[in-house]
Amino acid sequence: MKKLIGAALLGQSGGPTSVINASAAGVFLEALKHEEITNVYAGIHGIRGILDEDFYDINQEDLEELERLKYTPSSAIGSVRYKLADPSKDDTDYKRLLEVFKKYNIRYFFYNGGNDSMDTCNKISKFMQKENWDVRIVGVPKTIDNDLNGTDHTPGFSSAAKYVATTLMEVYLDATVYDIKNVTIVEIMGRNAGWLAAAANIPKSLGYGPDLIYLPEVDFNIDDFFCQVGELLEQKNAVVIAVSEGIRSNGKYIPELFNENISKDAFGHAQLGGTASILAHKVKEKFGTKTRAIEFSLLQRAAAHLASQTDIDEAYTAGSKAVLAALDGLTDVMVGFKRISNNPYKIDYTLIPLETAANIEQKVPLEWILPHGKGLTKEYNDYVLPLIQGETKLEKENSLPRFARLKKIRVAKK
Repeated sequence: MKKLIGAALLGQSGGPTSVINASAAGVFLEALKHEEITNVYAGIHGIRGILDEDFYDINQEDLEELERLKYTPSSAIGSVRYKLADPSKDDTDYKRLLEVFKKYNIRYFFYNGGNDSMDTCNKISKFMQKENWDVRIVGVPKTIDNDLNGTDHTPGFSSAAKYVATTLMEVYLDATVYDIKNVTIVEIMGRNAGWLAAAANIPKSLGYGPDLIYLPEVDFNIDDFFCQVGELLEQKNAVVIAVSEGIRSNGKYIPELFNENISKDAFGHAQLGGTASILAHKVKEKFGTKTRAIEFSLLQRAAAHLASQTDIDEAYTAGSKAVLAALDGLTDVMVGFKRISNNPYKIDYTLIPLETAANIEQKVPLEWILPHGKGLTKEYNDYVLPLIQGETKLEKENSLPRFARLKKIRVAKK
């Protein structure tokens, strides 16, 4: 196979995670090893930075700081929510990307994100092929929602699940100390997939978790919800409930159900949040008890101090595997995971066609979900527990996290 000589470019997109930079480290450190790759660039704020020719020069970074990216949360090179148009209707952005790729001789392109990011990757790949620009494009998976199709799980999810499980144990202990009736409702991210909210089942199975867990895979019945809460309040003083931000009743998100306006992002996704607050208010109205709403929000995706080392290692390897796949001549694929066994836990890294991964949400199996918000079956715990193992090797400085300090030197525009 003829070697393809040129620059490598990484972009990141969508919501950050505590391990997205581990994948970036995998791409950067692997790409820097190979003579076929002449330069390594990072697109600042994903596709937006690429369209604007706004890159960081990774060749000028210290290797030690790139290594520290493994333990640094959020997106070190900036993320974005930017939707490319259908190229058959408007190819303006695609022509601009081709111009930029030619100008900087981009021959290896890696995009790190979730469903929408893999769709973006797929569209760019198809356009470049149509225009006969020889570039190898590989998607690097990322999302705490764990809803990417074709892979057993997704980097970012495992660490967020570990945070959710741990924090719910702590919340449970705090919420149950008083001798008065009270209801605590915790809201967890996940949009239309309940994988992350289902992590509340881990502490529940240990006796330190929520009494009720509601996922978006099952229609939310407000009357049944009140019935369950009422029965629990007759039995105990403190009730703890976990809800996914994306639960719906008759097709409407909870804020919509109670006439709250919901804004949308560039991809048309509802900007969720506020579910726990609304339900807590309704519970207080109906039962007259003290209520508290807790929204984990950004904390669950940024908690590097509680990251799963398994998640970090897999995220890093996914980035490295993406580069190796591209150097082997592969394109139009995403790195994925195939589980071989649970005990001992073992996976194989696979390559999935971008079309398979893009725009298809992988949901929690309905047979794992117990009725009336009672939690999940043992199959869920068997699935998730291997993923949250291992304590992060995050370096400390004055007892605080020592995150990567990149130089972030911009590439001079040509």
